[in-house]
Amino acid sequence: MIRRSAASLLLGSSALWGACSLQSAHAASASDAAQIQALQREMLEMRREMSGQINVLRQRLARAEVHAPNTTAANAAQARRVAAANGQPLPESYARDIHIGGDTGTGSNFGSVMQKADLGTPPSDRGVSSSWASFRAATEKEEALHLGGMMVGFPGGRPTISSDDGMYAMSIGLAFHEDIGGFMGMSPRRGEARGDFSSLAENARRLRIPISFRYKNWIANITPDFGNGTGDGASTLYEANLNYAGFHNTVITAGYFQPRVTEEDSESSNEFEMMERPAITDIVRNIAAGDARMSLGALHYAKRWWIAGYVTGQSYGSRGGSPEKVTGVNSYTGIADSQSGATFRVAGRPYMSKDIDVHVGLSGITAFKVAENGGSRSYTFSEGPEVNLTTTKFLSTTVGNVGSIWSAGPELGFRWKRLVLKGEYYHIGVTRGDNYGASAANRGSVNFQGYYGAANYTLFGKARSYNIKEGAFAAPGVDHAFDPAHGYWGALELSARYSVADLDSALGTPGGIRGGQQTVWSAGVNWYPNRHFRFMLDFNHIIVSRNSALYDLYGRDGNSVAGRIQAAF
Repeated sequence: MIRRSAASLLLGSSALWGACSLQSAHAASASDAAQIQALQREMLEMRREMSGQINVLRQRLARAEVHAPNTTAANAAQARRVAAANGQPLPESYARDIHIGGDTGTGSNFGSVMQKADLGTPPSDRGVSSSWASFRAATEKEEALHLGGMMVGFPGGRPTISSDDGMYAMSIGLAFHEDIGGFMGMSPRRGEARGDFSSLAENARRLRIPISFRYKNWIANITPDFGNGTGDGASTLYEANLNYAGFHNTVITAGYFQPRVTEEDSESSNEFEMMERPAITDIVRNIAAGDARMSLGALHYAKRWWIAGYVTGQSYGSRGGSPEKVTGVNSYTGIADSQSGATFRVAGRPYMSKDIDVHVGLSGITAFKVAENGGSRSYTFSEGPEVNLTTTKFLSTTVGNVGSIWSAGPELGFRWKRLVLKGEYYHIGVTRGDNYGASAANRGSVNFQGYYGAANYTLFGKARSYNIKEGAFAAPGVDHAFDPAHGYWGALELSARYSVADLDSALGTPGGIRGGQQTVWSAGVNWYPNRHFRFMLDFNHIIVSRNSALYDLYGRDGNSVAGRIQAAF
């Protein structure tokens, strides 16, 4: 009896537990079924997306196979095509190479392209002159959006449309520099002119639109400039040239161009430490180079050295007037015989490491035949006070009876981690033409000189580095675009410079030249929120020699404060 009761109790308990378990299991099954259905829907959506991506891969592999040569790389592409067709997984590196999803024109790929274009150093203010291979490598590095058989990307930070293989391409850029500032303490003595030294002025310094057209290694560049001048802009041409870049690390150029001479002149204006070049650099480069100079020559670069040479002629727009005598006037109004000249520069890095770059170089320039203008051969040397907010130039002199002009000098540079030091010295010589028939004031050679020393330190961001394609130091880089919420502030650098330009020669003699001597102490700060924008602030203390005629006419030693807004694409 007891056994039956115990057995009945056990069976009843078991039945009750089983019924409870069954109800619980039924509830759990209902919940699991809902989750399973949700997962199935998600997997179905993923399958659809993957099917679309596989179709894109097959199409692009088929196109690549048509153009690919019979090489190891082509065989590898064939193997990847077979793997994709069989549903086998592709390596992540291959997926990145072909930009999965790019052909659709939607998704996050374009955002990735734009984000990468934000980082790095500022684009150049010039047209593109890289080789076809370098152009394709830059496109892959920066990523590109594929639209059918075309690519849209930002190689080097410049908007570019090209064919899938990079054979045909067109790039359009921007170099936008607007300056605002003024002068202090430039008051003249009683009875003398004050000169153009406003307390507040502005200037459209550069408004360039570089446009480049490519077919393989042939590149045509044309860059109009709507801001070239000291009077708040003047529409002109910066460059219009044809380039061939098919030889290794070599660019051959013909047309209106800026031949590279001196370290400062080799840098893009988007990379300058200060708002303007040192006065002596501008004086030297304008002898037979400068902007929009008719040129024929080439440059070659390697990891440790850089060399360039050009034969040059007149600058764009300098042949105005008539080479014939004006009726009733015993003078000419235009160039009767154009200038001929040449430039040469060689630079190298005898020592380089992760933290150190040592730069040495030598630049030379000559106008071996000065243009005949107005019936004579003369040349005017002139330069402003290293801030482009005035039309008054303390340094100015015209040398007559010129046979030829030459200039040469060394350049030195040193980088240690975030610190860059550099300097250049140049001697200018002027030989006279018909010394026997000329007056005493136009006989004998003339000699000028100038130099500068500069220091730069990057407080945050990627420090200045060495640009082997320019043989010069590049601007700081931006590792993270401006984003204060996440502690990113771009890049910030401090600069200082001491500059002297002396256009006095043989004072006190019959053939003496009094062009003035100018000394400028400069300090500046540059902030890059990203690679495309920069804000500059410069202070200059200007000292002009007392024996300059222009000093006695146009004011005193003084100061300037100026800022610049820069956009570069």
